[in-house]
Amino acid sequence: MAQVLEFKLPDLGEGLTEAEIVRWLVAVGDVVAIDQPVVEVETAKAMVEVPCPYGGVVTARYGEEGTELPVGAPLLTVAVGGTGAPEEVTEAAPEAAPRTTAADAVSSEYSGNVLVGYGTAGPVARRRRVLRENPAVAQAPVKADSPAQAPARAAAPAPAPAPARAPGSVAAGARAPFAGHDGPVPVISPLVRKLARDRGLDLREVRGSGPEGLILRADVELALAALERSVAAPAVVAPPVAAPAAAAPALAGERIPLRGLRGAVADKLSRSRTEIPDATCWVDADATELMAARRAMNEAGGPKISLLALLARICAHGLARFPELNSTVDTAAREIVRLPAVHLGFAAQTPRGLVVPVVKDAGTRTAESLTAEFARLTESARQGALTPADLTGGTFTLNNYGVFGVDGSTPIVNHPEAAMLGVGRIIPKPWVHQGELAVRQVVQLSLTFDHRVCDGGTAGGFLRYVADCVEQPAVLLRTL
Repeated sequence: MAQVLEFKLPDLGEGLTEAEIVRWLVAVGDVVAIDQPVVEVETAKAMVEVPCPYGGVVTARYGEEGTELPVGAPLLTVAVGGTGAPEEVTEAAPEAAPRTTAADAVSSEYSGNVLVGYGTAGPVARRRRVLRENPAVAQAPVKADSPAQAPARAAAPAPAPAPARAPGSVAAGARAPFAGHDGPVPVISPLVRKLARDRGLDLREVRGSGPEGLILRADVELALAALERSVAAPAVVAPPVAAPAAAAPALAGERIPLRGLRGAVADKLSRSRTEIPDATCWVDADATELMAARRAMNEAGGPKISLLALLARICAHGLARFPELNSTVDTAAREIVRLPAVHLGFAAQTPRGLVVPVVKDAGTRTAESLTAEFARLTESARQGALTPADLTGGTFTLNNYGVFGVDGSTPIVNHPEAAMLGVGRIIPKPWVHQGELAVRQVVQLSLTFDHRVCDGGTAGGFLRYVADCVEQPAVLLRTL
């Protein structure tokens, strides 16, 4: 007899808690293989295909294309272990067949944990599930104040005093409490523990939706939302003090949801402006010698060297001299953390919007290696194929806005980094060279920095060093 298993949106990692359904790759009634991609989703960082860990017949899909789902929400159900599709499979009634989660059933047609964008290992070994909680409580979820829970509460020792909660609030947001549970709380992420601790939520009252009852961040947020709704409910029924004024007319025009990549960019820029006291300094530099050096390198044969790669090498040398700018601020500990390696982000404009891919260990790469990595990440960005790992972990950002034909800018620091170097267009301008007026290739450089990590002297010293290397690149040729 076939079992109907429910596949939920996996934990995306990297702080991502939701994803938007872009395109379904399977339909109800289709037969899917283990680890076959079933849906294409877009997160705030990348567009990826999600593989299903079950092999069988799709019995239901949840969410239309364009719908945004939180991590842990059902994606689809799959009938496994049978010879064909169950008779009750319909698009309109996905609840017709009983559903089982990965934590409640072990099947030979289940490949294990799923990571977004990647396949999984082979089928997991069969094993007996050990019930750590009270068997009376491990049955079907019941309401927090139902009679079925009264005996368990009476038999259990009196709990420590806790903040008063509205009856049934946690059960509404977290399915069922772990009443009488004395074992370890099934939580792996320290961020989830901290979120619950800061908001005064007892994790023993939350039932996890992850594998084997693992509590995910989405479970904690659902429980907290339920608590907030129960507390705010009395205020909704209270009579208004005075009749409200006439509602303001809705603004006319096209409305575009601020979500996905655009929403993530908006949140990050707002957080940067809110938390970071930034300042900007800039300088004009004669880039004639740098352009001549690059031309000589490329004429000598071998792979072509990009201008961005040369600027990246200059930045890496500058950060070695001024490590204050390759750092981040731990606001909770009130500490400046100087980072040991330079992971260089660079701004890239794509059809999806602005993204910042990261070149790992840029300080140890040659100009040739940097050129190849910039090209690879740029092409992946244009195709929407960047992974979350490609977009995280940066320590300093290089922003070449000169490709848009502009000279200068005051960029916003890419939180939680401490600084960003902006490079304008390189154009012929009148310039005093060796005491005489000449036409030279001039570029404007700007540095926006977090004033908490350093003062203007350090920022100005770094910017001046970069400008000197642009004007006299011969000092760097030995390490390029």
